[in-house]
Amino acid sequence: MTSSAPRIEGSAAARSNAIVGPALIAGPDRARKSTARPQGPARPSVKRRATDVAFAHRPRSRAAFTLAEVLIAATLSAFVLTAVMSSFVFIGRTGFRTSSLSELEAEVRRGLEIFAEEARLARDVHWNDSQSVTLTLPSGSPATTVTYGYDADARSTTYRAFYRVVGDATSTQPRTALIRKLAADFTFKRYRLETAAGGDNTAANDTETKQLQIVLRAERTSGSTAATDQTIASTRYILRNKRVSN
Repeated sequence: MTSSAPRIEGSAAARSNAIVGPALIAGPDRARKSTARPQGPARPSVKRRATDVAFAHRPRSRAAFTLAEVLIAATLSAFVLTAVMSSFVFIGRTGFRTSSLSELEAEVRRGLEIFAEEARLARDVHWNDSQSVTLTLPSGSPATTVTYGYDADARSTTYRAFYRVVGDATSTQPRTALIRKLAADFTFKRYRLETAAGGDNTAANDTETKQLQIVLRAERTSGSTAATDQTIASTRYILRNKRVSN
């Protein structure tokens, strides 16, 4: 009795795979798994570590100015600051001078207008001295006589001022300062109405006086700027209501 071996159908390649295939497939996988190493952070080389240590211990360079550069910068800064301060002081002085002149002109104009108005109305004049005159006004005026003059008394509230007071030169009425901060060379001048050809028409007494003029020098000072002054000679004011004999 003959026994038959198990029959394997298929081609020769299939039969070969069926016998040895699993071993061949599994073999390479096991080889790869056994030779593979766990992946970790790359370790730096010895040369790179030495370079890093050298840079770590190297002293850092700091940017700085040399002494010569500092001196040059300080010198230039001093020149610039001096120029700026000079310009500032010049502008300040110019501004003060301009404002002072404007204020002075307005004050002088106002004071002379008050004097001119009453001088033209005056029917008589009394010459007290070269710095004081008394005008006699027409009846019906607020004041019959008024005195204009320069106050040279340092104890007075109108010291160094061109003032107006009701009454004569000895009046005790309150004085009104018309122009303040005047120089001591303030003066009145008096003239006749007519003069001979080429002659001087300065009046010698009250009877001849027909015109009055004021010459003054106003001053403005400040602690930080130079003094500002202006000499002013008014027009000749005609005493229209006064009778004269030349």
